[in-house]
Amino acid sequence: MDAMEISASALTAERTRMNLISSNLANANSTRTDEGGQYRRKDAVFATVLDGASANMEGGTEVIGVEVVNIIEDQSPPRLQYDPGHPDAREDGYVAYPNVNIVEEMADMVTATRAYEANTTAMKAGMDMQMKALEIGSK
Repeated sequence: MDAMEISASALTAERTRMNLISSNLANANSTRTDEGGQYRRKDAVFATVLDGASANMEGGTEVIGVEVVNIIEDQSPPRLQYDPGHPDAREDGYVAYPNVNIVEEMADMVTATRAYEANTTAMKAGMDMQMKALEIGSK
């Protein structure tokens, strides 16, 4: 069951990452937020979850999953685009847009999707092995 729990925690973490990527893409041109200023790109920070109570054969701790430990905002400067007719244009005619790179976000989305698929495959393999073990035990 440990492998399935690890995969389940990874699925949860990757789902959070996908939600953040979706938010970044949806707000790529948002020049206003409730907090003020343009939208800031968000990214998830993952960390390994260790079980300090158990030790493996080498004397180290067991890995029991992964979790999102922080969601950080990109602090890079905004993308400036000249559009003097925009309601959020500065005095010089430039509008500050979020520094969201659509190509990078799409690449991150593909990576997150592949990681999600890999973990669902691992969970299915774990379930298949458990079913085979039950079949062996019933014969």
